[in-house]
Amino acid sequence: MAQAIRVFIVDDHEIFRNGLKLVFGKNKVFEVTGEAESGEEFLQLMDTQDFDVVLMDIKMKGLDGIETTAKAVEKNPEIKVLVLSTFGEEEFLHQIINAGAKGFLLKNVDKETLFNAIKLVHNGQNYFSPELLPYFTNKFLNNNENISPELLPTKRELEILQLITEGYSNAEIADKLFISIRTVDTHKNNLISKTGSKNLVSLLIYAIKNKIVSIED
Repeated sequence: MAQAIRVFIVDDHEIFRNGLKLVFGKNKVFEVTGEAESGEEFLQLMDTQDFDVVLMDIKMKGLDGIETTAKAVEKNPEIKVLVLSTFGEEEFLHQIINAGAKGFLLKNVDKETLFNAIKLVHNGQNYFSPELLPYFTNKFLNNNENISPELLPTKRELEILQLITEGYSNAEIADKLFISIRTVDTHKNNLISKTGSKNLVSLLIYAIKNKIVSIED
């Protein structure tokens, strides 16, 4: 049997930490090997604890999740941090990515989404809550004046990106825009290839990292 993915929880709410431990306790794929109620405590413990993925809160007393992540990455560049956030904290996404986090997950997700996000981050991938896509796309549409011409999406590509984030399927997009499904796929592929992204989520991550979008009001 494969070794369980070892999780370290950093959150200043004991009830939330206990809730997560209860959830993980019912799944043999994961094992909680450590917890901390502050960024300072985590930084003191991180060199003495064995873990694969850190679940990090953003707003905590003392060092917040952004500062803690940055200091942890400085100590160990290979560390894998998955931020657990609440609605209204999207403004911190740019900062948390720059700090070195591998993912950004909303706290209201179901357990299967949480498990999947941890597995992806553990395997070296990024994960960002799909609920954040419309937020990013709106910023993308409103803050694209500084994009290099060769990377600038066409109006049609942005229309398709917007509809995708609103949950429309390829067939529904084709009907809505009076184009073929193959044309929808072509525009999607063009949009992704312009930035060397693997998929739509990584495209948005690229846009944030390269300040193609601004998420600061």
